[in-house]
Amino acid sequence: MRKDNKFKALNSIFTVKIPMSQEVSHVYFVPGMAADVSIFEYIKLPEEKFETHLIPWKIPEKNESIEDYAKRMCNEVQHDNCVLIGVSFGGVMVQEMSKYLNVRKLIIVSSVKNRFELPKRMKIARKTKFYKLLPTSVVSKIDNWEKLAFGDFAKKRAAMYQRYLSINDKRYLDWAIENMVCWDQEETLEGLVHIHGDKDIVFPISNIKNCITIEKGTHVMIINRARWFNKHLPQIIEDNLH
Repeated sequence: MRKDNKFKALNSIFTVKIPMSQEVSHVYFVPGMAADVSIFEYIKLPEEKFETHLIPWKIPEKNESIEDYAKRMCNEVQHDNCVLIGVSFGGVMVQEMSKYLNVRKLIIVSSVKNRFELPKRMKIARKTKFYKLLPTSVVSKIDNWEKLAFGDFAKKRAAMYQRYLSINDKRYLDWAIENMVCWDQEETLEGLVHIHGDKDIVFPISNIKNCITIEKGTHVMIINRARWFNKHLPQIIEDNLH
């Protein structure tokens, strides 16, 4: 065997190929209106690829704009080039947050991309200011939602609301409802991914354009269809990264 070939053979035997470490994507989740971050308890992304972070709601300052509130929420984001995922009003919030961050991917679930996708009843509430008459002071004092429910199904649903809708501060509720109803974004943000259920009664799919549709998905599908998200979210996050 030639000397140089001998060294090549020995080198191939003793050389260990060390795989390059894979970059981990930091994924930040914002829950729906008045919801606790526990709505994401069933979402499990592969740990070798993703590190998840949950951003809870804050109590708004007096007369705080949605822009200033979004900036405060951005203080919870500790990683550049991150992924933002928001549910319902949380979808609106991550869109506002993305205007002040370097975002790798923006995903909304059971939400809207602009004010034109809001349902007719919310548009009427905005015009008439009916939302100001909602009894949020009463809602904020309800300790047991199940007492208000009738029938087994209603009681189960009320128990779920009791568990996940834990943000019952009147200032927050008044602020969140007004900013949802009066959200004035007209242009859809570039690169945004929208996931929506065809049985969503809060934001009917008839008003929604350009979305990934989940058959029989409801407004709370982030909870009761978590298996779908666990299967598909990793690929949705990694597709067409910008």
